[in-house]
Amino acid sequence: MPDSASDLLVARRRKLEALRAGGGSAFPNDFVPDRTIGELVARFGEMDAERLAQQSEEVRVGGRIVGMRDFGKTAFFDLQDRAGRVQVYVKREELGEEGFERYRLADIGDIVAVEGPLFRTRPGELTVRARSFRILSKALRPLPEKWHGLADTEIRYRQRYLDLIANPDVAEVFRKRATIVRRIREFFVARDFIEVETPMMQLLAGGAAARPFVTHHNALDLDLYLRIAPELYLKRLVVGGLERVFELSRVFRNEGTSTRHNPEFTLLEFYMAYADYRRLMKITEELFCELAREVVGGLELRWNEHEIDLTPPWQRLTLHEAVRRHAGASDADLASDGAIRAFAERRGLTFDGSWGGGEILLELFEKFAEAKLVAPTFVTGYPVEVSPLARRSIEDPELTDRFELYIGGREMANAFSELNDPDDQRSRFETQARARAAGDEEAQAMDEDFLLALEHAMPPTAGEGVGVDRLVMMLTNQSSIRDVILFPLLRPPA
Repeated sequence: MPDSASDLLVARRRKLEALRAGGGSAFPNDFVPDRTIGELVARFGEMDAERLAQQSEEVRVGGRIVGMRDFGKTAFFDLQDRAGRVQVYVKREELGEEGFERYRLADIGDIVAVEGPLFRTRPGELTVRARSFRILSKALRPLPEKWHGLADTEIRYRQRYLDLIANPDVAEVFRKRATIVRRIREFFVARDFIEVETPMMQLLAGGAAARPFVTHHNALDLDLYLRIAPELYLKRLVVGGLERVFELSRVFRNEGTSTRHNPEFTLLEFYMAYADYRRLMKITEELFCELAREVVGGLELRWNEHEIDLTPPWQRLTLHEAVRRHAGASDADLASDGAIRAFAERRGLTFDGSWGGGEILLELFEKFAEAKLVAPTFVTGYPVEVSPLARRSIEDPELTDRFELYIGGREMANAFSELNDPDDQRSRFETQARARAAGDEEAQAMDEDFLLALEHAMPPTAGEGVGVDRLVMMLTNQSSIRDVILFPLLRPPA
């Protein structure tokens, strides 16, 4: 460690020892603010100097010192709490010798308590005149150099607490995230859904095409999987008569990290009996629009380089139409599995020889069309072979009643009319099991317990999953998922 940094640590330790030597607790826990700084500013922020001088009320506030300016027998510092920031004036004559010496033991980063009246300085800044000052928690390490507007992403993500201290905009993102989650709950409760909790450790990893994390239960000597989705448990509840359910769940997928993916993320899933996927389109529009009005203030927003208008109704596009429009395919190119395979090879795609036409069609969509779907778009007409849990379309049994929602070139939701025919579901699971045996680690496992539930009859049902992190990204204009997850997964430091 450089000498200068070491000297700073030693100096702060000495100040802590001086606090301890002064008697009483060096880390007291008996101070209660009478208001937040935000409430203080809201009440007194518009008062002029004369009115402030006339009112005799004193305030009690606590927070972190985030800036200091020393003028010998007087000093100013900036105090920050969860709701705002205010300037504090410290004067030897006000605090007395002993109190002022205690102030001299303070550093940027310390948590302190202040009591006193308010006034305005000559430049007009609202300021607390400290008549009482206490250090509540000594910061033994200084904030990073140039911490104002901390930009080092490595520090920001590994030491999120510093990021939150230094960057008010970051704290605001997570306040908005909390608002979004709260409003999601309110949205579904208002529509007669009930919130439930399903197992995070499961005997089988089902409900999505993803590689799971494996853990082990010692007492039962049993391997378990961290859930990749709550879907199959939520549908069991619909069988049991809980006809409208939702869960805000943490799910885990054993995949890489990027600006779009974190192995642990938040998923909203909801299921509605006596509904189909078309009804969920309407509900999805309502949900996203309510959240946008709450968080953004309207239905027009900016996300990265895109200007997005959420005004419904949103565009509908089949998977075939999207590939024709954005990959340059003709009707003949998509007329059969062989034609799709030949077209994909001409477009330079490489894929497993065992893939069917539906899998290749989806690959063409993801390669050429997905990023171009900037305006809100429901993509429909997904083949059965890539939709093992979705109901077949009556119009075309090779397709399913399913949509995926794309906004800003990113998948935001996946929904379908649920497959409730236990024989068809068993056949789909068997196909998935063969793919799994052939080496596809993301294929669905045979879930006999779920099939047993379906044999007790599940009403016609539609269900949907919404990536909450991506939704927050959109509504707060963030380009990386790491900026909306407080503690994203990172490689250990070198």
